[in-house]
Amino acid sequence: MTQKSKLKILHIIKSLGRGGAEMLLPETLALHDQEHFEFHYIYFLPWKDQMVSAIESQGGKVSCFKATNNLKILAKRNEVIAYVKRHRIDLIHCHLPWAGFLGRLVFRKTRVPTIYTEHNKQERYHKVTKVLNKATFNWQSKAIAVSADVAGSIQQHIAPEVPVQTLLNGVNTDKFMRNTADNAVRYELGVPAEAVLVGAVAVFRFQKRLVEWLEVMAEVCQANPYFYGVVVGDGPLKEEIMAAHQRLGLKDRVFFVGLQEEVRPYFNAMDVFMMTSEFEGLPIALLEAMSMQCAIFTTNAGGIKEVVTERTGICVNIDQWPNLSVALLKYADRQNLSEMGAKARERVIDQFSLQKMVNQLEAEYLSLAKNKLN
Repeated sequence: MTQKSKLKILHIIKSLGRGGAEMLLPETLALHDQEHFEFHYIYFLPWKDQMVSAIESQGGKVSCFKATNNLKILAKRNEVIAYVKRHRIDLIHCHLPWAGFLGRLVFRKTRVPTIYTEHNKQERYHKVTKVLNKATFNWQSKAIAVSADVAGSIQQHIAPEVPVQTLLNGVNTDKFMRNTADNAVRYELGVPAEAVLVGAVAVFRFQKRLVEWLEVMAEVCQANPYFYGVVVGDGPLKEEIMAAHQRLGLKDRVFFVGLQEEVRPYFNAMDVFMMTSEFEGLPIALLEAMSMQCAIFTTNAGGIKEVVTERTGICVNIDQWPNLSVALLKYADRQNLSEMGAKARERVIDQFSLQKMVNQLEAEYLSLAKNKLN
């Protein structure tokens, strides 16, 4: 296939910051068949651009159509339409609601096949977002849900006429692989070699319930001096979370390291990856932690319960998050945790490979483009 006959895919997303959906874009691009596909990316929040260089280094073509709020994103409709026509885009792939709304407006004008990936359950969105999603959902070619739980929510709350397919998120298991010889992070944090290190990688948003995460750690650290914690990330609730960190007396036991360009050394240091989320789609950080052989202790929010088994970790009901402290103390032996981590990696390799996800996406792209030609 010649350069001119490449299938041109345009991804539209609100920002290119460090959210799970955003971080998937350079990861999938690295595995896509770029001899047959050409990838373009449009985003709108210029201050959230951390993934831009990673995408461009993989050959993606990135443009920022600056917008400062959701309504101004929709106002970029004509600019996006002009981009689609100028670059002869064959298919549009939107991520997250407001990019999805814009993509649907573009679809109604251009009829370029449009896919929308839904990362969250409908009932977790703001009322305005839910209303707009339901009103516009059929203005696209197809929807992809990142978990069966998310797909079920779409059917329950929207009952769409367009097809909805579950396509599970994936992780690059060759890239996210534990290096048992690398103890640099534990050394830098001052975590003893025999201690259990519990970690989190998250944007500091309300649904992650990081204050509750800290309350679990406070309970565990009080009962067992060999537990430590590390939190990678930042976000709008930082002030509240840091206040809880101080109030709970965790200064010397739980360490905040901020946003990190490279998270693998932190996963590598963890024995346990813990989540106390109130809701999720299918979190990428969870899959990355499993790929790096972390035992998983989590609430069963969203698609998490489709991933974590009793062999790979502990999963409790959303409203029973305090029970995570009991579970951590029960499985405090590092050998037990190591065995869970090994099973976690096996499960990801078997069911949640990023290459498998990319192959399925490419098949969808080709199918929709073929239907357009017909």
